[in-house]
Amino acid sequence: MKKLSEPLLDRYRNIILEGFDPVAAGGFTQVPNVILRSTDLSVGAKLTYAMLLSYAWQNDFCFPGQDTLADDMGSGRRSIVRYIDELEKHDLITIKRQGLGKVNIYTLRAKLKPKH
Repeated sequence: MKKLSEPLLDRYRNIILEGFDPVAAGGFTQVPNVILRSTDLSVGAKLTYAMLLSYAWQNDFCFPGQDTLADDMGSGRRSIVRYIDELEKHDLITIKRQGLGKVNIYTLRAKLKPKH
């Protein structure tokens, strides 16, 4: 027996996931909608934020190298530096620089600064 809400759900369903098993595919990452829908962030900065979240796992910080980010995103290192600077300017991340040859530690936030 169908629930009363099922026809309504079917009417508005416009994305169908077929053969989708995020765990078997290497996991998944949840990105806050405020980040995804922000018109203040570039697409590259949004993807960088999502990648940092994917590295963070259960903690609120992560420490991938910029070369790792660049490789995983199919981007150049200079672009990664630009995206990280953008995230830092919007106060979405703070960076603890550990010194030459060591990876930075990124602390992530999920709240955008309001426009002035």
